[in-house]
Amino acid sequence: MDAEGYALYFSRATIPWDRDRFAKSLETVGDTFLRHLGIYGYRAGFIRRYVNWQPSPLEHIEMLEQLRVLWYGEKIHVAVAKEVPGTGVDTTEDLERVRAEMP
Repeated sequence: MDAEGYALYFSRATIPWDRDRFAKSLETVGDTFLRHLGIYGYRAGFIRRYVNWQPSPLEHIEMLEQLRVLWYGEKIHVAVAKEVPGTGVDTTEDLERVRAEMP
């Protein structure tokens, strides 16, 4: 996230990677990372543009459609949640786990 609250990048990997700290402790650094919880609101004009854009190379690598938006020069405003969100549902396995937890 930049100084104005806009996304710089999204990744399924842990970023930023603190090379020097990791080399010393062999642990990832948990105090500088944010977990993505995607709730998006779009204007109709944006959607009309978005559907005409080809998927970006970064989107193909990360499998994250948000990267298409950044690739084409648009901004995504982000905010930090005041409470820790629950477990994410990003895969079929996640969905099965959540369904098993439901009454």
